[in-house]
Amino acid sequence: MFWSGAFCLFITIRYFAIGAEEGIAITDFSFAKLLKFGLYLGGLIGFLYAIVEFVFDKFVAKNLSLSIIIFLKFLVYLVGMILFLSIIYARAEVELDLNLSNDLGWWQQNQVFWLLVGYFIICSQVFTFIKIANEKFGQGVFFNFLIGKYRKPREERRVFMFLDLKDSTTLAEQLGHYKYSKLIQSCFYDLNRIIGRYDAEIYQYVGDEAVLSWTYKRGIHHNNCVKLFYKFQEIINKKEKWYLKQFGMIPTFKAGLHGGKLIVTEVGTVKKEIAYHGDVINTTARIQGECNKYEQSLLISESLYKTMYNLQKYDIKSIGEIPLKGKEELVKIYAVNLV
Repeated sequence: MFWSGAFCLFITIRYFAIGAEEGIAITDFSFAKLLKFGLYLGGLIGFLYAIVEFVFDKFVAKNLSLSIIIFLKFLVYLVGMILFLSIIYARAEVELDLNLSNDLGWWQQNQVFWLLVGYFIICSQVFTFIKIANEKFGQGVFFNFLIGKYRKPREERRVFMFLDLKDSTTLAEQLGHYKYSKLIQSCFYDLNRIIGRYDAEIYQYVGDEAVLSWTYKRGIHHNNCVKLFYKFQEIINKKEKWYLKQFGMIPTFKAGLHGGKLIVTEVGTVKKEIAYHGDVINTTARIQGECNKYEQSLLISESLYKTMYNLQKYDIKSIGEIPLKGKEELVKIYAVNLV
């Protein structure tokens, strides 16, 4: 979608800004027909771009320097541009009844081709910037920064999950800091594979702990906040042979769930981020801290549990009203297990 839009914009600019190209008046042709070629080219480039970025990020980036990666990507994209533009030129000749030069080596002296290459490089930088910003701040958070949504504190109703690795201190001693860090990295990579499927957002990582967040509606919709936890553990269990081979153990996690109203605001100047302030955060952390005491993997507050439906596939057991550190009132919590 990005690349189709980008090349349609390129055609729009040239359509209205350039009077003629190779002696042919562009304005004589249907604007809609020209946009169609922008969609064709954008679709082809977008498909190539997705494959190249995936392959380099997953298989190549770890083994080569940044300069070599940039050079190799440029070569792949250059060849792709030559191939795809040759296809587009051939189609444009037929549909628009033009005489375009597309012989072997046509691109070497073609000014439009090199203009497109320059335009591609600029758009690629824009796309990369947006991608990095989304990875840094979280999906959708960067857009909220741009529009200043949280410049002033806003009240929202959200669900939070504090997800923590069990026996983390013991594991760190056994594995050593390097191998332990690789373990956490692998676990959170598996977690990130499913957060979009359950409409979750990563609020922050704190050591071996991940803090996830949902809007209240999305969190309880289809029990997303509960399903994510067990899907995450399922993924880890499916990779048990790999984890045993790499680390000699299978990681298990514990989590606390709670929801309610809190304040969301933008903080910082040198390093900005979206911060959540309110009792919901502290209560969720305290609930997660009770998992070891009651030997449970997932604990949920009564206030959140009562707003959820269709939990028949789970075994819900009341732990009772318990005191939480820093809170005067007792909080009733439930243990959630798969049936």
